[in-house]
Amino acid sequence: MAGTTTTGSGETADVPVHESGRRVDGNSGQRTATSASGANRWLVLAVLCTSLLLVALDATVLHVAVPAVSEDLRPGPIALLWIVDAYPLVCASLLILFGTLGDRVGRRRVLLIGYALFALASAIAAYAPGPAVLIAARALLGVGGAMIMPATLSILRVVFPDRRERAFAVGMWSAVAAVGAAVGPLVGGVLLEHFWWGSVFLVNIPLMALILPLARWLLPESVSEDKGPWDVLGAVLAAVGLCGAIFGVKRAGSGEVLSVEALLPLVVGVVLLVAFVRRQRRRRYPLVDFRTVSRAAFGTSVGCIVLTVLALVGLALVAAQYLQLVLGLSPLETGLRLLPLSVAAIVAGVLGSRLLHLLGPRLMVSLGFLLTAAAVLALTGVGQDERPVLLGCGFVLLGFGLETTLFGCYESMLSETPPEQSGGAAAIGETAYQLGAGVGIALLGSVMNAAYGPGVRDVPGVPAQASDAAGHSLGEALKVAAQLGGSAGESLRAAAQESFVSGLHLALYVSAGLLLLGAVAALRLPRSAEGQPLGSGDGSDGSSGRQGRP
Repeated sequence: MAGTTTTGSGETADVPVHESGRRVDGNSGQRTATSASGANRWLVLAVLCTSLLLVALDATVLHVAVPAVSEDLRPGPIALLWIVDAYPLVCASLLILFGTLGDRVGRRRVLLIGYALFALASAIAAYAPGPAVLIAARALLGVGGAMIMPATLSILRVVFPDRRERAFAVGMWSAVAAVGAAVGPLVGGVLLEHFWWGSVFLVNIPLMALILPLARWLLPESVSEDKGPWDVLGAVLAAVGLCGAIFGVKRAGSGEVLSVEALLPLVVGVVLLVAFVRRQRRRRYPLVDFRTVSRAAFGTSVGCIVLTVLALVGLALVAAQYLQLVLGLSPLETGLRLLPLSVAAIVAGVLGSRLLHLLGPRLMVSLGFLLTAAAVLALTGVGQDERPVLLGCGFVLLGFGLETTLFGCYESMLSETPPEQSGGAAAIGETAYQLGAGVGIALLGSVMNAAYGPGVRDVPGVPAQASDAAGHSLGEALKVAAQLGGSAGESLRAAAQESFVSGLHLALYVSAGLLLLGAVAALRLPRSAEGQPLGSGDGSDGSSGRQGRP
């Protein structure tokens, strides 16, 4: 931990510290201060994990509430996608902006502001009167999430310079993310059993009331001293470019592949991102040091994160709809069915440090991909009748494989990053996660729609207008079937559920293909966890963590 000095007013003053926590006379590239309470790094880890729990909870708690939101607010299919996707879209667009800003103005400061925005947006979302307000609130949640996510990982990188301790910390950090995924659907299901759908957002507020004063008191502040002026134009280019690219992909994913609405933002986004990369390569003090990004371990880790999330995030939403709309489970029952996935992920996160040093990053990530692909293929055995043993075993393998893969990727990425670049590196990793999430939902949603839509057309006895409405989503089809009643309604319901299951199987096959591609890509990772250069920031030789960089 960093050393501290306290001023007469009780505030802490930043002092240069060695990465191992000893005060030094030279400039180590970091200014770090802790609270006057003398909190140790393990208490800091607890606060950071709680921060991540907040974001993970909000990302998953909405999944089981989608049918209730659809029934109450009646959003169209595009609006429904935006209700789910606004958060990851905005969050992914702003991660680099806020991650690099935290390096310069203070990571804790950005984190605390993110908490405040998250609480405000949660209150707005809970009482949203219509789809537009809910989408705007979810976007504001994305702003808060973009401030929180890179700050937790970058502070962790600074507080744990020793790789073995950091590996354990990353495992706990990852496990808490799995806890959020576990608690999210379960809490959402419990709340929906007794309250309206807006209650799923209100859970953030009491958690925020607890964590804000704790974070203000315990978390160390850390600022990079040798980074030069913050590149405002570069940050804007990255944010707008990412937003345009993801927006274009989302529009293409809705079936408008060659439309102006899809191609124009996609092209503009790519052009701006190319301009951002070129600008960073020319600057003396770049927001993102692409020499670090271009390293095999770092770049491969980021790419594997994208592939993992791209393949699987969309399936979480599809699985929640399958359990509720096909199997007819309640929101609470749905949360309980999804619980084995996250429990297995928690176990993998706790065991991650030992697995890393036993297997090495290359074998660990590759096996994680293969195990997850096997789980996804096993789940193609589900149908319109519930098969609890298959679902339970598939979810356990899925959760363990997913967490094993993500842990190995994040640990390798952090170990390749000098501590003074931790904010930017964390932002890149979380951007990859959110980018994969947004694109994955759009991609698998498109695959689902391609298989689902034709199956509900031309159902005997169903009017054309009713068929068109049923083609929007399975939830809409069930409403139309209930309104029609009789044999026509029953035929539409059966056709819609059968088509949804067919689309689910196709989405699972696509996901398995992406996971196998990730297993091949992971072969570029280092063979051993001890084989990466100490210049990535172990600080064992008394340097500032910049040795070994190209």
